[in-house]
Amino acid sequence: MQDTQAAPRAQQGAATAETHDLVIVGAGFAGMYMLHRARQLGLSARVFEAGGGVGGTWYWNRYPGARCDVESMEYSYSFDEDLQRDWRWTERFAAQPEILRYAQHVAERFGLLDGIRFRTRVLGAQYDEAADLWRVRTRGEDGGKDGGEERECSARWLVMATGCLSSANLPEIPGRDSFEGERFHTGLWPHEGVDFSGKRVGVIGTGSSALQSIPIIAEQSKELVVFQRTATYAVPARNAPLDPEYEAGIKADYAAFRARNRTMQNAFGSMMARNDSSALAATPEERERAFAERWARGGLVFLGAFGDLMLDERANDYAAEFVRSRIAETVRDSAIAQKLMPRQIIGCKRLCIDTGYYETYNRPNVRLVDVSEAPIEAITPKGVRAGGQEYELDSLVFATGFDAMTGSLLKIDIRGRGGVSLRDKWAAGPRTWLGLGIAGFPNMFTVSGPGSPSVLTNMIVSIEQHVEWISDCIAYMRANGHRAIEATPEAEDGWVAHVNAVADRTLFPGCNSWYLGANVPGKPRVFMPLIGFPDYVAKCDQVAARGYEGFVFDRAAHAATA
Repeated sequence: MQDTQAAPRAQQGAATAETHDLVIVGAGFAGMYMLHRARQLGLSARVFEAGGGVGGTWYWNRYPGARCDVESMEYSYSFDEDLQRDWRWTERFAAQPEILRYAQHVAERFGLLDGIRFRTRVLGAQYDEAADLWRVRTRGEDGGKDGGEERECSARWLVMATGCLSSANLPEIPGRDSFEGERFHTGLWPHEGVDFSGKRVGVIGTGSSALQSIPIIAEQSKELVVFQRTATYAVPARNAPLDPEYEAGIKADYAAFRARNRTMQNAFGSMMARNDSSALAATPEERERAFAERWARGGLVFLGAFGDLMLDERANDYAAEFVRSRIAETVRDSAIAQKLMPRQIIGCKRLCIDTGYYETYNRPNVRLVDVSEAPIEAITPKGVRAGGQEYELDSLVFATGFDAMTGSLLKIDIRGRGGVSLRDKWAAGPRTWLGLGIAGFPNMFTVSGPGSPSVLTNMIVSIEQHVEWISDCIAYMRANGHRAIEATPEAEDGWVAHVNAVADRTLFPGCNSWYLGANVPGKPRVFMPLIGFPDYVAKCDQVAARGYEGFVFDRAAHAATA
């Protein structure tokens, strides 16, 4: 069938400066692949990106030690056989500069750069019900093409590829802006780098970015003070140069390797298969051997030692105690070791991988301040006051993470049918159908949105699955003459209940984590990602096979003829 539903091109003298079939927000791995797929469909597409280059989170997160926690042979695109065969990773776990080079290579290889408008921030998006178009407002930042001018772009479809971990969370601490020294956030690191030589440095936070940066900052600085609220579980990365034989073995049948990973709950880690037996049924010797084997291998596969570690708190305790015992063996000062030992469920917060984190606390220039015992009272012009003591600093690093999964979406004034804002719709927590569509917001898709496995998986695998599903949906709409698609409230309600029910069968909701939004004051406590990648993919495929069950096409047209 000939396509008659492409968005109309702007006419001379029209108020809108630019019109496309598709607008994509974000030029990370999701936005780049979405642009590539749109062009394969013959669609006119425009990407708007606030940064000065591609890469998304890897463009912004340049803090010392920034590194992916999924192995490099897995954390890469699979959609093009030549690309995955030709690219050569240098390390088992790729560092930020190498991942950014990879993203740049992809953009150049597939000719994507001319479709991306950099240093351009999306201010808002309003759905025009009469025209079935999205009106997207943008403003170019300093150095951007638009030079600070606000412009409008119209499109039939809007794809939010804003990323799950891209909205930096800066805590509201009294006096925060009064500090007279250098101040940084790990998620907004200066591109020219930072030299901490001879300086007194404070780091607030002990999540993943802190664990990666603290050992390096400790080596550079004169003195390092770490302000820890909650101790973090970390397993060793065992990073090393990538073994050429290992690389060649995977590339000999990359497709089969990718397929095996897609059968894993988290879409990675098939090189060390999950053990589905119970930790409770194992002998003490069997448990020790299983944990030690994965500890020695390194990486996130540690939690695959037994099948019930995230299902039964008694089983989980065995894994947690194993890690605590390794901390006790590593940190020489027993009092500091005790403060570094987490007491919450292991895995209910994102497990971290590290290189030399616990060993750092054996250094004479490193101090640990437990703010659960001595709370931060204020940031002062000279440093940080905690527990009645002031710590004088030259530099202060906020390693306080992100407003995860929803932060970047809600920073944009997105308005659907009837002018209803996404902020208002999600006031009590995010609601989606499959993490892809939102009732009341036709023709808008979210890549890795709340209600999808996203942050619990290898993100690139989840991104590819979402982008391909969205692309196929748009192709279906064009082939069948549909102008608009919208999730139904009933499907959305059922999916939210399903995501919560799946989470409640596990230990994931058992602590205050960013999965729940607990790191952002005032954010609704809702478990946002869905657990289990293979079942999710099967559900998405089923929805599409049934003519996009849970969605309605051309609602306005149906209403007019009803």
